[in-house]
Amino acid sequence: MTLKIYTKTGDDGTTSLFRGGRVSKDNLRIEAYGTVDELNAALGIASSEITEKEILEVLKKIQNDLFTIGSDLATPEETEVHKIKNLSRTDSSLISDLEQIIDKFDKRLLVLTNFILPGGTKGAAYLHSARTICRKAERRVVSLSSSSEINMNILIYLNRLSDLLFVLSRYENLVNNTPDIEWIK
Repeated sequence: MTLKIYTKTGDDGTTSLFRGGRVSKDNLRIEAYGTVDELNAALGIASSEITEKEILEVLKKIQNDLFTIGSDLATPEETEVHKIKNLSRTDSSLISDLEQIIDKFDKRLLVLTNFILPGGTKGAAYLHSARTICRKAERRVVSLSSSSEINMNILIYLNRLSDLLFVLSRYENLVNNTPDIEWIK
């Protein structure tokens, strides 16, 4: 028997959480991991325009991390993790990895003396767009944290990730001999 992609269980405006139970599709938890999914898709678009192998490797790692974050957000903290097979939680090693990657790419860039506008190459523009979605995901997770216990490593990760996406957008411009666009007052 072939499984169909549609289940019809969400036709009433609800969806299932990973731990079980159903919630409204506009629930803060769904908004949070839905925005992380939106960010992941934006990184897929950025990857389609970037040819620099180092950046592509980083983006692939981030996309995998975002799946971990999504499953973490879809599974409330109070869920007994040992009862869920193969559930990964967002741990501090993911944050450390991002910090190392930021430092690696940032030291290759010129020091900023002005604010810059999003843009440059198409790949850099897509990375800037992904950065703004990352900030939106961070805001959604903050909203969720005001009413539910969450893994705080998720917030830290998203905060670092937006910094990394800014650095990667600048690096994408650099390797393509395209200057960053300075903001003119």
